[in-house]
Amino acid sequence: MNHRKTAEEILQLVGGEANVQSVIHCMTRLRFNLYDNSKADRQALEQVDGVLGSNISGSQFQLIIGNEVPKVYKEIIANSGLSESSNTESASKSKEKKNVISSIFDVISGVFTPILPAIAGAGMIKGITALLLTFGWLQDTSQTYQILTVIGDGAFYFLPILLAVSAARKFGSNQFVAAAIAASILHPTLTAMFAAGGDISFAGLPVTIATYSSTVIPILLAIWIASYVEKWIDRITHASLKLIIVPTVTLLVVVPVTLITVGPLGAILGNYLSTGMSFMFEHAGILATILLAGTFSLIIMTGMHYAFTPIVINNIAVNGYDYIIPAMFLANFGQAGAAFAVALKSKNKKFKSLSYTTAITAVMGVTEPAMYGVNMKLKKPFVAALIGAAIGGALYGITDVKAYIVAGIVGLPGIPVLIGPEFVFALLGLLLAFVSAAVVTWILGFEDVLAPAEETTAADQDTVEKEETIVTDKTSEVIASPLTGEVRPLGEVSDPTFAQEIMGKGAAIFPSAGEVVSPIDGEVVTVFATKHAIGLKSSSGAEVLIHVGIDTVKLNGEHFTAHIESGAKVQKGQKLLSFDREAIQAAGYDLITPVIITNTAEYEDVNQLAEGTVRTGEALLDLAVPNETSKEAS
Repeated sequence: MNHRKTAEEILQLVGGEANVQSVIHCMTRLRFNLYDNSKADRQALEQVDGVLGSNISGSQFQLIIGNEVPKVYKEIIANSGLSESSNTESASKSKEKKNVISSIFDVISGVFTPILPAIAGAGMIKGITALLLTFGWLQDTSQTYQILTVIGDGAFYFLPILLAVSAARKFGSNQFVAAAIAASILHPTLTAMFAAGGDISFAGLPVTIATYSSTVIPILLAIWIASYVEKWIDRITHASLKLIIVPTVTLLVVVPVTLITVGPLGAILGNYLSTGMSFMFEHAGILATILLAGTFSLIIMTGMHYAFTPIVINNIAVNGYDYIIPAMFLANFGQAGAAFAVALKSKNKKFKSLSYTTAITAVMGVTEPAMYGVNMKLKKPFVAALIGAAIGGALYGITDVKAYIVAGIVGLPGIPVLIGPEFVFALLGLLLAFVSAAVVTWILGFEDVLAPAEETTAADQDTVEKEETIVTDKTSEVIASPLTGEVRPLGEVSDPTFAQEIMGKGAAIFPSAGEVVSPIDGEVVTVFATKHAIGLKSSSGAEVLIHVGIDTVKLNGEHFTAHIESGAKVQKGQKLLSFDREAIQAAGYDLITPVIITNTAEYEDVNQLAEGTVRTGEALLDLAVPNETSKEAS
């Protein structure tokens, strides 16, 4: 794909730069806010090289690009008058044009996405603790078990505080005042008053007893109200008094209002919501899981899957389990199975390679490239994917499969969220969804994508057949993330050697934890003497450089510890390096860490899979192996 050409064609076909209020991107989509959606030529846009499909969600015009979206977005910004800052400003100015549903989805996405790592991490610890207890490796009377329980429960018990900070950021109010509001309604004294029962009042007004720990709705309503109260007080208060008056009055108004009216209403709504979901799945389990799993890909198309985020978190927090996440898994594996069958059956070598690659990314949890780039394009495979997911849903309904942890990614890396009494059935259901979708795709068939030149002369046929016999089977290799942190494009790295991809393509991660693990199965080629970088080679030949920080070579190994030596064999997830984040940053060094494929030239492309927050072991890069004949055959 020529990213610049694709970007230019897209900008022209959406009605030109003058029709664009703002443009941002997520993991797979360009998201345009256009002044007039009717000026966008959807049919022509879907024929542009690299565009997998289009969608309108609320007032937002979306183009599905897949893994190449950051590069296309970068070219749009670089070759137009648009900018990332103006995008933010334009988006905020255009909020009044959004309908109610779009606004709700925007708030849900903006509030819940930042806290998912904390929830997923704590939930994973809860899952591991339960697993240790199940196998008898840990006793529930031990102090180790109690401390692990505290670690796992902490994020859920104090969920209102996490949500308060994130919601305040979204609503534009003070995050620390918001945290103070949440801390007030969780205070042990108030909790003890509620536990004791009896009448409680504030200034003569009755306070309704409610449980606020692990709840979602009460604090969201409270911080939404607080954002208006804070802004109004700020507007009428003299600048010299704002530091004292604004937070004081905000707390004095919002906390009592929350306890007297908003909080009890939100808590009741949340409990009814979780109870209702549980009742539906427990009494109509098979039908409910068949419908949800079989239609979840359609829900993703509309963008309505964001609406499930608070429901999922609330279910986990209140009930300790959730039925929606398993349906998401089935939908993804159904799409993967259908794309895999297309790859097996297609005669178009380029489309076959695309189908294999997108099937792999769908299994890893990124489903839109397979859904829009392969299955929906061919229509029947998309139907087969829905059928496969529904068949898996039938098994889940019969065996009552649940998720016990909030999923960070709904793919192979996220399977531990399904660990529980029904785990074996959970795995069988995923396999069933994948295989069923593949089989149905094969039976239904599809109209294959024609190659650019379908005709070959008889004289060329022997050469073609020779080439086809030695095509490599492998079409891609996935490199996992060696760090936990925030994924950023290489172009944001201050060192031009990395930013200009002189050493190769890849991604950068700003680490939130001081540990580097192996992203591949293979061997250690080099551990730098200064321990700030390490070179690896996978068993498939990918050469990976992990460079912790910029100019950290000047530390001469200080604050770094190597746990492996050059020449050692390593497995994915094995600890390689550890480092003191705080000390390195205090010394004035940028910790952004490039992860580079140094033999990039040997691959057709290196695509970034992850976006936003990534954890060790999650898919980071996809290396597209060229499906070419050998030099001897040519």
